[in-house]
Amino acid sequence: MTRIGLVITDPERFPAAHTMLDVTPLLAALRERGAEARAVDWADEEVDWAGFDLVVLRSPWDYSERPAQFDAWLESAGALTRILNEPALVRWNMDKRYLTALADAGIPGVPTSWHDEEASLADALQEAARRAAGSDAADPSATHVVLKPSVGAGARLAGLLRPDDPAAHALGRQILAERGTVMLQPEIPELSAGHEKALYLIDGHFTHAIAKGALLARGGGLRGGTYRESPQQVEASAAEREFAERVLAATATTTGLEMPLYARIDLVDTAAHGMLLLEAELFEPLFNLQLAPEVTGVFAEAILARA
Repeated sequence: MTRIGLVITDPERFPAAHTMLDVTPLLAALRERGAEARAVDWADEEVDWAGFDLVVLRSPWDYSERPAQFDAWLESAGALTRILNEPALVRWNMDKRYLTALADAGIPGVPTSWHDEEASLADALQEAARRAAGSDAADPSATHVVLKPSVGAGARLAGLLRPDDPAAHALGRQILAERGTVMLQPEIPELSAGHEKALYLIDGHFTHAIAKGALLARGGGLRGGTYRESPQQVEASAAEREFAERVLAATATTTGLEMPLYARIDLVDTAAHGMLLLEAELFEPLFNLQLAPEVTGVFAEAILARA
């Protein structure tokens, strides 16, 4: 019997999100197909990883709070069993600097500057404030910027702020204090309008698309005060599907690694820049299987085909 582990964060340790939301139906689908399958916490030191034929990363969502420990787990568990998506891809994908590599490969993204020092960030915010002062004051998106860490999840330490707001400098300093890199981006009005789409692929093939609405509130914090997605299944155009497939092809070319078992490609179509890649989530995307239950069996069969 094939033994499959679905890797999660223990729900008691991570109450901010439902780490079993996709995992519960996926476990049932795997068991229906004859596999021995269970959910396992990546940080549980009692787990015998050698007892699995394959482990699949699903919701290890506290990795960004202790990336060094997670990286060490990838090394130790990866020596005992096969992990998908593969650890080399996960390491590449953990830090959003991968977006620069994809941009070099021809995949357009949101214009971004990267800052490891406070002085560099202060200069960039000052320049952004200068541009904002000369922009159309009636267009709020022209006067705001996004700050976020290059390693992060769940919009933690992300803010949509005026560049001359002391809160922008304070948020940047907080990210740097955690030894992070600050990503500084202009506000994209289509994102604030909730037009972002997440396209899901299994073995490189499109399965479904989700829109989850805007998250960041102007002036800082999250809309509604807490991280709350409002996912809805939506259609993906042929152009959007082709863009997502190009992202995965560029990923394979850039990394030299095999096609990921699963992927989520976040994108937005903009008036100013055309279609942009926001994120290529290649190791812990929520698939929102409750909205697309027909995808659960496809996912299970793809897992078993790799075991």
